[in-house]
Amino acid sequence: MDPIRTFYSELALTAEELTAITEKHTAITVKKGDFILTRGQVSNAYYLIEHGLTRSFLHDYDGNEVTTGFCIDKEVVIEVASFFQRSPTVENIQALVETRLWKIKFEDFQELFHQIPEFREWGRSWMAKELVHSKNRATAMITEPATARYLHLMKEKPLLLQQAPLKHIASYLGITDTSLSRIRKEIAQGN
Repeated sequence: MDPIRTFYSELALTAEELTAITEKHTAITVKKGDFILTRGQVSNAYYLIEHGLTRSFLHDYDGNEVTTGFCIDKEVVIEVASFFQRSPTVENIQALVETRLWKIKFEDFQELFHQIPEFREWGRSWMAKELVHSKNRATAMITEPATARYLHLMKEKPLLLQQAPLKHIASYLGITDTSLSRIRKEIAQGN
């Protein structure tokens, strides 16, 4: 099945609307280690991952990299603040493995958003889900121990744990590499 049709399969689109949406997406492949977006750029597109893995990260006040998110197959890669506010980003987005993406430019998104009600509703629904996810993550970082956060990530994105470097996973969980190794060992021994 066409990857674009798969991403938008839940929408009640006419054949013409689906064609209009499909025509606005361009397939690109990003090599492992390459950047999709770097600090200081304005995000002029978002991407649908056909297959692969990306990470978002920024630098803290001491210059250390802090992983803020991961995207895997069938997810949307976007730096929301930069994309919608048309402002330079403080984040970087990097492919952790060779990644096949479907790119849609900001102007094309705007056109589809205003012309196709179902596409507009998809965007609103996606944004609402992401807001809930962001709130839950922020709450968990404060209220849950690291082991619980790791177990949640195991359940939510098991393939991520197989593909992403441990240092990025530890950073995302807000712990050290050593703490992550200890948690993984405890979980392995508990099974």
